[in-house]
Amino acid sequence: MKRMNFKIKNYNCLRFAMLFLSLLFFGSLKGYSKNDEKTKNAAAVLERLIGNRVNEFELTIIENKSEHKDWFEVETTANLVKIKGSNNTAICYAAYNFLRDIGAALVSWEGNKVNLPKTWPKYSKKGNTPFEYREYLNACTFGYTTPWWDWNRWEQEIDWMALHGINLPTAMEGQEAAWQELWKEYGLTDSQLEAHFAGPAYLPWQRMGNINRLEGPLPKEWFTKKQELQRKILERMRALDMHPVVPAFSGYVPKAFAEKHPEAKITELKSWSGGGFASTFLVDSKDPLFKKIGKRFIEIYTKMYGKSNFYLADSFNEIEPPVSEHNKYEELANYGSAIYETINEAAPGAVWVMQGWLFGDNKEFWTKEATSAFLSKVPNDRLMVQDYANDRYKVWENQEAFYGKQWTYGYVHNYGGSNPVYGDLNFYKNELTSLLKNPKKGNVVGYGAMPEGLNNNSIVYEYIYDLPWSKGEQPVKDWLTKYLNARYEQKMVSKPIFQAWQLLLESVYNVKYWETRWWNDRAGAYLLFKRPTATITAFKGNPGDKKKLKEALDILAKEAKKYDNNNFIQYDLIDVYRHYYSLCIDEDLMECVAAYQKKDIAKGDQLFKKIEKQALDIDNLMSAQPLNSLDQWVKSASDYASSPAVSKLYAKNAKTLITLWGGEGHLNDYASRSWHGMYKGFYWPRWKMFLEALQKSAENNTSFDETKERELIKNWEINWTENN
Repeated sequence: MKRMNFKIKNYNCLRFAMLFLSLLFFGSLKGYSKNDEKTKNAAAVLERLIGNRVNEFELTIIENKSEHKDWFEVETTANLVKIKGSNNTAICYAAYNFLRDIGAALVSWEGNKVNLPKTWPKYSKKGNTPFEYREYLNACTFGYTTPWWDWNRWEQEIDWMALHGINLPTAMEGQEAAWQELWKEYGLTDSQLEAHFAGPAYLPWQRMGNINRLEGPLPKEWFTKKQELQRKILERMRALDMHPVVPAFSGYVPKAFAEKHPEAKITELKSWSGGGFASTFLVDSKDPLFKKIGKRFIEIYTKMYGKSNFYLADSFNEIEPPVSEHNKYEELANYGSAIYETINEAAPGAVWVMQGWLFGDNKEFWTKEATSAFLSKVPNDRLMVQDYANDRYKVWENQEAFYGKQWTYGYVHNYGGSNPVYGDLNFYKNELTSLLKNPKKGNVVGYGAMPEGLNNNSIVYEYIYDLPWSKGEQPVKDWLTKYLNARYEQKMVSKPIFQAWQLLLESVYNVKYWETRWWNDRAGAYLLFKRPTATITAFKGNPGDKKKLKEALDILAKEAKKYDNNNFIQYDLIDVYRHYYSLCIDEDLMECVAAYQKKDIAKGDQLFKKIEKQALDIDNLMSAQPLNSLDQWVKSASDYASSPAVSKLYAKNAKTLITLWGGEGHLNDYASRSWHGMYKGFYWPRWKMFLEALQKSAENNTSFDETKERELIKNWEINWTENN
């Protein structure tokens, strides 16, 4: 018996040892590591991208609390990819960088391309970034792009963020539930709140104090749906070691609240952006209500969504502060102090985040003295200025790098979701290298892009989010080669394709800002997209090199025939085609208007037919990009509702935002879209009405009443937004 027990004990020890060695060996092949629990969220991102091949990745987080800079290391064997990094986001970026470098994957808004090798090639790379934060998303994106997104779409975007190394995303969804609870505590009724909240697509400007109630009311279902969504968004962002920037109180209150508190010092502000919008109301920083409201909002928000470390508050976005001339600087300092102290008391240790846009938008008011006064009473490490418009304004240079405060450097690039083909890769590269060398850069802690609209010009964002890791040291040509190989699923793209892209870099991707989207105070990406006017004959032309663009188009059209219809070269060909011919239409419109004005009816009619054909051809071609379509935008809005009445409101919001916008100012066509359905259904019909009236005037030899025609077109636009 003793001998048998001895054998059993030894046998069990042997089994345990074999099991341990098996787990050790096979576990390493399957990507297990000692930090498996820490990296499970990064692994989940990768699994959604590459499936079971994630088992061949060994992910390890090595924290260095004394260092705030992110880093990674990647090394491969034939059957294992070992990645070490400072956190989940750094690991996700490292994994994606590796996959794209070897041409195995590309992640974009157009979709993902995955073409994995049977075995991993020999690869070794180390990377780090001098920027603690990589920022993303403008406050306006939550109107121009995301209002109808469900969790599935948000999950895709958060994966995109992680794979591009983003760790400071703006997170504005779901706040209306907190505001509603707050204002009800102060006695506001449902009907008063209905008169306050703007429609879903317009909430960003409500939050920034620019408007009230526009295109509302906000349906009750919106509050609960977005509350549930925001909980998922924040949970996922935090799980990936991101630092979501959430809302705080910046001083704005409903009109009904101001009326209930006549004893409070509350200022009714002038209408925003050219007039036509309902007034907004701002509590004075020294009034006790400012802190009381602000602290209570954060308490409610924290109860709903958990603790946060970064709070966005913008009191004066495109609004001149209501301060007296004789005591201007002290009053500005009080506003800055009130916002900071409110956040600090409600969320000790948290950082107040503000957009730096206002300092560039209104240089006349925001002098160095005014800006430094506004920031003066806030500790340097408790404020972050997001100076994200460096493709337009050099705010940080003009404002002495924000007087010792933390700040982030970046670009808007996209305004309103309007999508001409443009960007400037060499500009981004040269600006970053210049910034890092500048001894006057101050306490710059972040970098990134904060576009108002997404789903366009993917190459721009792909490049921008590589820059903080390469520090601008990689030549654009080398980067482009790897990018194209991954995008077109080739080991090496052909010389003609690379030549075409070199021409694109020289013709459209050398334009840092599409300045003609504003011309004579009229918005719209192209002349075709602007509300018609006979003054277009004075237009000086769009940016870029149209001749080189046509050369690139011809090469891409020829090369695309060698690829299947699912390859991204077909998508890029459509983008280049619609951009080039939209530019052609603009030139033809100018000639057509001039011809009718000169009573050259034959030439005018010839150009009329040419423009119509080009516009309809573009619209037809754009049907191959179903995500870039009027139908998809309106349907996603309509489907977001749970009743026909709410569906109708959402659809009207969606159509109005990208056309009329709202008010009596100059924002119509600000969010113009080069989409399927828009050329045929909106832009050309307006110009057709206008040109036919101009032609009739020329035929009858009568004066042309432009004011009358523009009013008729405006009424047509209103009917268009209301027609489902």
